[in-house]
Amino acid sequence: MSEATTTDLYEVTMALSYLREGMSGPATFSLFVRDLPPERGFLVAAGLESALEYLSGLHVGPEDVEDFAAALHRPPDELRPLLGLEFTGRVRAVPEGRIVLAGEPLLEVTAPLPEAQLVETYVLNRLSHQTLIASKAARCALAADGRPVVDFSLRRTHGPQAGFQAARLGAMVGFAGTSNVAAATATGTPAVGTMAHSYVEAFPGEEEAFRAFARTHPGPLTLLVDTYDTEAGVRVAARVLRDLDRGTGSAVRLDSGDLGALAVRARALLDDAGLPDVRIIASGGLDEYAVDDLMRSRAPIDVFAVGTRVGVSADAPYLDSAYKMVEYDGRPVMKLSSAKVTAPGPKQVFRRPGYADVIALADERPPGDGTPLLETVMVGGRRTGGRPTLDDGRARFAADLDGLPPAARRVRAPVAPRATVSGRLAALAADVRRRIEERMSAAGPRPPHAGPTARGPLRPAAHRPVSR
Repeated sequence: MSEATTTDLYEVTMALSYLREGMSGPATFSLFVRDLPPERGFLVAAGLESALEYLSGLHVGPEDVEDFAAALHRPPDELRPLLGLEFTGRVRAVPEGRIVLAGEPLLEVTAPLPEAQLVETYVLNRLSHQTLIASKAARCALAADGRPVVDFSLRRTHGPQAGFQAARLGAMVGFAGTSNVAAATATGTPAVGTMAHSYVEAFPGEEEAFRAFARTHPGPLTLLVDTYDTEAGVRVAARVLRDLDRGTGSAVRLDSGDLGALAVRARALLDDAGLPDVRIIASGGLDEYAVDDLMRSRAPIDVFAVGTRVGVSADAPYLDSAYKMVEYDGRPVMKLSSAKVTAPGPKQVFRRPGYADVIALADERPPGDGTPLLETVMVGGRRTGGRPTLDDGRARFAADLDGLPPAARRVRAPVAPRATVSGRLAALAADVRRRIEERMSAAGPRPPHAGPTARGPLRPAAHRPVSR
């Protein structure tokens, strides 16, 4: 079984039908997020590299055909038209690390229709999940306002692969380290970690545990101080660190309770013990909201360790993303379903100062103060350049963040910029809509149960077209 079978069944049924009907003309599909999740002022594009790796290696082999046939309860010979299918198309996409807005294409695929259809599920999965997690992590880094944030999410993410991506994407948007050894090794991110409560419990007391840990680890130590009584644990840790002259670079970790109040008390105890250089690390159910609260209370916390809530984006666990056909065989197409109207034609997004972005047709010239976001990253089923590095993504994110309006950066009640559509795109949408409605009218009366013809706004909604 190959990754070709990692798809929804209806992608297989549609691709097979297209092949049998001789419908292999070029089709363009656009992947975008309709609306941002609640309390989000922006998204960070991510997942492109995973998608390109899949596309460049896609090949439907004999075992895949047998699996498709078994899923459909049909003889394998009937699925033979799919045998040997590979991705031979073109991909234009927003590079990883760039900030994007609702309605803006993250990626557009142009390929023979059966190919472009079959890859929908996998590509959507990769970009949707990773864009979601990168955006959540970016908000944590913003909330920390320059203080280090580290990733502790692996043990509760939805699978090891998701944990790896959480660590990688955190590093892209500013995290200082990760507890995930595999991710740290693969990405060159610092590996960070302390000890668990079980370690402390395995010894007769905290002092024995801390001294044993120090004997094994000669460098700076991070001691978990809240297994029993937090203040008592801080006192024991201070005594051990002072006796061993291991204060510089070391830390105590608070993992439960009122972290703000405990951090204040811990700081006082450490300072009184002559250990002003010992840092305080906070963990335990943190996300950008908790970090923001602690920062606003001026809690003396030096490092924030975020885990579960960030690794699964607990407050907004999915994106309202879509992969929709916008052109087939040179004919622009669009969807008119209520509240899900799509815009026809291949597109480009032009970034303008203040994020006054314009979604335009792909062949439009940029406005004088606009630069294109989508780049050609694959032609003929092969990448057009080398594999970008994590540092490339970091640089893109940092540059885009500098220009993001302060209201969009807020943790609470952010105001997200909204792109407008160009005059040409709006005109094309109106023309395609008119043609569809004329065909529907010519087809005769609609059945009684059918709803009214959709007249929802062209996404992004509620914005005047920009004359171009």
